[in-house]
Amino acid sequence: MKLFIASDIHGSALWCEKMLDGFENSGAEKLILLGDILYHGPRNDLPDGYDPKATAAMLNAVRNRIFCVRGNCDTEVDQMVLDFPVLAEHGLIYADGCSLFATHGHKYNPDSPPPLEKGGYLLNGHTHVPMIKDFGDFTYVNCGSIAIPKENSAHSYIVFDGGRFEFKTLE
Repeated sequence: MKLFIASDIHGSALWCEKMLDGFENSGAEKLILLGDILYHGPRNDLPDGYDPKATAAMLNAVRNRIFCVRGNCDTEVDQMVLDFPVLAEHGLIYADGCSLFATHGHKYNPDSPPPLEKGGYLLNGHTHVPMIKDFGDFTYVNCGSIAIPKENSAHSYIVFDGGRFEFKTLE
């Protein structure tokens, strides 16, 4: 199963549109969103193209192909305008023989891992910094940020296919 994994859109219609173009061109079956969908948060500057209503409309158009978990900037108010579930703290995905634990990263992360199967993968966003790191019992996979990349990283996402993760950029 081919998956498109992204996080931290933070209400940027500009970067959401680019992400959705990448999703459509990737051939992925599902768009996995790891939180922080509409609001930019008090610690971040407004992202380019900040327009949460337009972002919600674009995502609602592909709602049947989205699997989403809640980020630290997502609230019940966001759920009122989004037509797909966004308030689950985490979710477990089995694809290509792999166990993928999807969560934003503000609660479960490498310093505070969830209960994972040995050899499983912890999918996070939150830090806005892309990374894949083997921790022995599990592998940490952070797709970075769609709209507000940090530490000189690019506007990034990951495609998971055939049991492999591949970083991609929107630039």
